[in-house]
Amino acid sequence: MLLIKNAKILTEKIVTGNILIEENKIIALGEVSDKSDIVIDAKGLAAIPGLFNAHTHAAMCLLRGYAEDMKLQDWLEKKIWPIEAKLDSEAVYWGTKLACIEMLKGGTTFFNDMYFFSPAVAKAASECGIRACISSAFFDFFNMDLLEENLKKVEREIKEIKSFKNIIPAIGPHAVYTVSLEGLRRSVEIAEKYNAIIHFHLAETEKEVVDFRKKTGKSIVKALDQIGFLNKRLIAAHSVWLEKEEIEILGKRNVSVAHCPASNMKLCVGKAIDFATMKNFGVNFCLGTDGAASNNSLDMFEEMKFAALLQKFYYNDPTRLKAEEVFKAATINAAKAFGVNAGEIASGKLADIVLIDLKKAQLNPDHSLIANLVYSANSGCVDTVIVDGKILVENGYFEGEEEIIERANEVAFRIVRD
Repeated sequence: MLLIKNAKILTEKIVTGNILIEENKIIALGEVSDKSDIVIDAKGLAAIPGLFNAHTHAAMCLLRGYAEDMKLQDWLEKKIWPIEAKLDSEAVYWGTKLACIEMLKGGTTFFNDMYFFSPAVAKAASECGIRACISSAFFDFFNMDLLEENLKKVEREIKEIKSFKNIIPAIGPHAVYTVSLEGLRRSVEIAEKYNAIIHFHLAETEKEVVDFRKKTGKSIVKALDQIGFLNKRLIAAHSVWLEKEEIEILGKRNVSVAHCPASNMKLCVGKAIDFATMKNFGVNFCLGTDGAASNNSLDMFEEMKFAALLQKFYYNDPTRLKAEEVFKAATINAAKAFGVNAGEIASGKLADIVLIDLKKAQLNPDHSLIANLVYSANSGCVDTVIVDGKILVENGYFEGEEEIIERANEVAFRIVRD
């Protein structure tokens, strides 16, 4: 049993009280007491649900700061892809561990990843104690022989990923410009066979959309709908260059969108996602950081702020994407997308809880906790992180973080040097 006492608890309404945890679930809130094995005195701390990073490439933190202030195609072709060709499972393992401690220390308790060597990603995440959805990523480059080879790899990796605790398996067809429509159709079959998520890049740039229409004569979303690719399993990252009727289709098919504002701004994709239309058509709106090579942070507090400000600035409307809406995108909306019984502090929910230090200067005065979390907080405000009922970060420290940082630096400079 674990008792958190005297916390300022962010529920449907803010209350001060206690949270009782048994094994990995919250079993009571309010005026509760217990002879618990562990007691955390949370006076001066706010208890909030753990944050969800709905789209990232965790091991890309190895390339943080490596390729800066470049145009997208130059960034990819001259810097990122040549280095990624040198990656091995060891590099991905330590890069993912570095990302996990950064996310955990920043209050993120779940991340959705797409990268190479996915079993190494799952192993690293599981050892760190964080929840994750791990994609077995693939490309076929419109070659049917390569498609068959990669789908066999995907099935092997999904079986391996499923063996790790608190890891959800996913298939990760990269995008329409790297995977054939047949490959996307087959992805749905595999996802259904293994009860897996589908993780996919959708309409990130105008070029992607224009080139696809020239090639097929159709919009991306309509073409995907015709092959049955759009469904409740799908997490569509970016989703920037979409027309109103395409957004309506996403809503009808119960697709979840993972918005990545910092990466989109840094790489100048040229437009802001249309949150208002997505809200109108019932699209489940979530948030992600993308990889640290293009962000360069995995801080979901910063991402919430960027998301809100980008909407207000681009559409010249300060009322768009209110603090409450963006906080839901990083918590309860994402929990729904991945089918995880978390995203809020309530009895019966998983014990994924973050304690925020309200004594930090930027969180005062406390006229509105939600506003302060979205517009003022950052990862430095996190004191304690609990995932699955276990304390992983205490007083801002993750046990063993020094070795992880050292090993990640070693492999980062090895792959750049070799």
